[in-house]
Amino acid sequence: MSETQVIDAHGEVIDDDKRDFIFIATGAAAAAGAALLAWPLVAQMGKAADTLAAGSVEIDLSKVAEGQQLKILWRGAPVFVRHRTAKEIAEAEGVDISDCPDPQTDDERLRPTPEGKLDPRFLVMIGVCTHFGCIPVGESGDFDGWYCPCHGSHYDTSGRIRKGPAPKNMAIPDYVYISDTVIKVG
Repeated sequence: MSETQVIDAHGEVIDDDKRDFIFIATGAAAAAGAALLAWPLVAQMGKAADTLAAGSVEIDLSKVAEGQQLKILWRGAPVFVRHRTAKEIAEAEGVDISDCPDPQTDDERLRPTPEGKLDPRFLVMIGVCTHFGCIPVGESGDFDGWYCPCHGSHYDTSGRIRKGPAPKNMAIPDYVYISDTVIKVG
C-alpha cells in the first residue's frame, strides 16, 4: 500500500474521490435547480405574444402621394414610408453597391407584393440613424435621400449609408403586403 488510508472514528475508510464526486454532483444539481428556478423569472420579462400582436400597424399606401413620405410610430420607433419618384428609383438602382459601406441592392431592401413582384415605388424603413439613433431628415443630404443632422450621416434614396459615421443602412422592418395598396408592419 503506497497510499495512506484515513480512517474515521467509526473505523471506516474515508475515500477522498467519493467525497469530491459528491461535492461536484451536489454543486451541479444546485446550479441546475437555480437555473430552472430563474428561467420563468427571466422569461416573464419578455414581451407577451398579445403585446407583439398589438404592435403591428396597417398602412394604406394609396394615401401616400408620389414624392411624399409618411412617418408613423411603430413600437416606439419612427417608420418612414416613402413613395419614391421615378428619378429616386433610378438613382437607387443605379448605385454601384461596392462603393457603399453596407452593400445592399435596392431590391434587397424591398418586400414582394401579393403577386410576388417587387414594387420599387414604396420604400419602408425604420427612420433611425444607425450611428447614434437620431432621426434623419428626408429629401436632403448629398445623395437626395436622408441626412442625419446629429453627426452628418448621408443616406441615399434607398436608405443606404453613403457618407458619414453611420455603420449600417437604415433598417427595414418586418412588413408584408396584405393587398396591392395595404402593408402590415410588424
